[in-house]
Amino acid sequence: MFSFHVTRTCGKARLGRLSTPHGEVDTPVFMPVGTAGSVKGVTPDQLRAAGVRMVLANTYHLMLRPGAATVEKLGGLHRFMAWDGPLLTDSGGYQVFSLAPLRRIDDDGVVFRSHIDGSPVRLSPEDAVTLQRQLGADILMQLDECPPGDADKPAVAQAVRRSADWARRCKEVWAPQPTAATTGKYQALFGIQQGGTHADLRAASTEALVALDLPGYAIGGLSVGEGSEAMRRVLGWIDGLLPADRPRYLMGVGSPADILAAVQAGVDMFDCVLPTRNGRNAEAFTWTGQVRLRNARWTGDDSPLEVGCPCATCRQFSRGALRHYFLAKEMLAPTLVSLHNLHFFSAFLAAIRQAITDGDLASRAEAWLARMSAEADSPGNV
Repeated sequence: MFSFHVTRTCGKARLGRLSTPHGEVDTPVFMPVGTAGSVKGVTPDQLRAAGVRMVLANTYHLMLRPGAATVEKLGGLHRFMAWDGPLLTDSGGYQVFSLAPLRRIDDDGVVFRSHIDGSPVRLSPEDAVTLQRQLGADILMQLDECPPGDADKPAVAQAVRRSADWARRCKEVWAPQPTAATTGKYQALFGIQQGGTHADLRAASTEALVALDLPGYAIGGLSVGEGSEAMRRVLGWIDGLLPADRPRYLMGVGSPADILAAVQAGVDMFDCVLPTRNGRNAEAFTWTGQVRLRNARWTGDDSPLEVGCPCATCRQFSRGALRHYFLAKEMLAPTLVSLHNLHFFSAFLAAIRQAITDGDLASRAEAWLARMSAEADSPGNV
């Protein structure tokens, strides 16, 4: 049904195997974000060709449109989005942070003012589990409160207390029937640690979650304005707090540097919009840094985004052509760079897994970071 096994370690970094009803995934793993049931501009076949093995979708957005009941009627989220691999759904907890001006929160749950039509929408912990059961993902997330990075300690403490209680309420709904409504396949519930940058609150949050004995645990409340140094300080506590035999998922963090820091702290799973959001904005990730295609220096450049990259974009298109497509507002441009970025992230995580296997992640990570930061917009070299 669902399992996780650590097969090798390198320092705190872990090589693992995550098994779900829709297949197995080697960890550390990166999940592209398909907020509304689609990774923007990319087909499922293209995702697979880019090396993607697991995708994230968002309960809040699917709840509003087309509605979880509609997705259920259409066969569940896997069939709806034509994705037969493992799938995770975020509960809507991140929208508690990102849509703060449009919501009201109390101990019972959250009332949002829909960003689509302004109508009030209630989301409780129980609702979050019920909706995700209708959607049918392999991994579902508890509803939590994610405070901003500049929140004072009393506000963070309240979020820890509230999120722990919501995790308990989510488990009470999930545990009697931990299966998807359409397929009857097992769904794993993950709890979400909060606590901001406060060691005592992170410890208290973990203690409450671990007592629930959930299949996995996520690290929430980071990459919300606290800064990279503070985030990495928190990550340094993770290995000593979260259970070693459960997957650890760092939510919403996806820059190569942050992924490397988190993997070396013992994190197994990641998601972020960076590959596709940056792709839509003419920015490509490469092993020698980011390439900003609107830069005039690429006008007549006949080289690919990255020499030696086997992705379809690099095999067929030059930097000069890609720059032209963006300036001409051709619809193909965002897809082409998104495809390259997705391939880069898949290759990057594969390289991390190999480095853990070989036992030299720390030295390789240092070399990778030096190459990626040496010269932005440099000609591609592998």
